[in-house]
Amino acid sequence: MTDEELVTQYLSGNATALEDLIQKHIDHLFNFVFKYVHTKEEAEDVTQETFVKAWKNLYKFNNQYKFKTWLFTIGKNTALDHLKKKGLVALSEIEELQSTDPLPEAVMERTVDMEMIGHAVAKLPLKYREIVTLYYNDQLNFREISEMLSESINTIKTRHRRALAFLKKSLLDK
Repeated sequence: MTDEELVTQYLSGNATALEDLIQKHIDHLFNFVFKYVHTKEEAEDVTQETFVKAWKNLYKFNNQYKFKTWLFTIGKNTALDHLKKKGLVALSEIEELQSTDPLPEAVMERTVDMEMIGHAVAKLPLKYREIVTLYYNDQLNFREISEMLSESINTIKTRHRRALAFLKKSLLDK
């Protein structure tokens, strides 16, 4: 069943449909908000708060849009609100990819590369860093990012290209 069908099922009285939605998205949402708050405990709190907000507003969900985009928008806003309350700035970084290569030299080389990329991404202006993170880490497409950030798809694509140009220049200068 699609997310949108699960929402419809829940609103029609099927309580297990909500459990299915939560189980389907909890890990991805946790990883997503963790990039904002940077601690396991805070990410757990923000993830839980996001699901509570989504549950309370599920009747407002428009089936013309993707549920995942709607949920992640709530998660992003909840994480940013959490950071504002703490007086922190929202920073997103590229998460290190786990290597499937068992050779220590290759693992070390990949770790160094990912650290360099992570530092370069962290130096991007927020509007570029956010798009890079959503696209590469959270695997959202440009349309989903556009909906989430309430920006035109062309603006998202332009920022993505500019972010890649900044990254290329930054990494080549090292």
